[in-house]
Amino acid sequence: MHQRLPLSRPVVFFDLETTGADVAKDRIIEIALIRIHPDGSRDSMVRRVNPGMAISAGAFAVHGISDDDVKDSPRFEELAPLVFTYFRNCDLGGYNITGFDLPLLAEELLRAGITPDFSNCFVIDAQQIFFKKEKRTLAAALQFYCDKTLENAHSAEADTQAVIDILLGQLTRYEDLGGDVESLHHFCKSDNAFLDYARRLVMQGKDVCYNFGKHKGKPVREVLQKEPGYHQWVIANDFPLYTKYCLQKTVDALRKPVAG
Repeated sequence: MHQRLPLSRPVVFFDLETTGADVAKDRIIEIALIRIHPDGSRDSMVRRVNPGMAISAGAFAVHGISDDDVKDSPRFEELAPLVFTYFRNCDLGGYNITGFDLPLLAEELLRAGITPDFSNCFVIDAQQIFFKKEKRTLAAALQFYCDKTLENAHSAEADTQAVIDILLGQLTRYEDLGGDVESLHHFCKSDNAFLDYARRLVMQGKDVCYNFGKHKGKPVREVLQKEPGYHQWVIANDFPLYTKYCLQKTVDALRKPVAG
């Protein structure tokens, strides 16, 4: 990919255009994936998606994709196996994917009956590098690092290609970023160890803790003892599906009898 970033396995850079900005409720209308292999070769996949719901006026104002543009496109559940297979044995890259694209993709995969597991992937978020180094936006990042103007902004494919260009520019500018995907993964990570992509659950030592609401900062173990119905309230309400999945796994593990 780059003389300063040798790859031991492929990296898939991706971007989503969506019906809105709510990770739990909104849906994908366009997905672009560019996979870069260790030998430098690339392949890509771009798909429009019928979300089964109206595209919000705010989202349309950003990406310009209308309900009519996607009405004849396949539903995401039809594409989900292909999309998930595309990520297999790859690391991940993008711009703000940890804050938006990855959590929303996880929701869509779960709706399609596929449990997303990217726990063995390194994740490079060029926005985190940019914000920690320069604190600006995608278009400004492309101008700053590459002296390019972002054309067709908020087209998923154009944005994805811009992210790759920005990352290459960042690798050239910042020699302290390290020389491999794992180093970039650790640089991009938050200091907090979040259990779910929407960051509603966080690891503190060996405890899974709530990261929202009246029990923020409290271990799930402790809340389960004092207010046993609270996790069921979370499961029944409008939280991201992957958050619910992780919470239920935590509760089931806590309730499992200790052997011996």
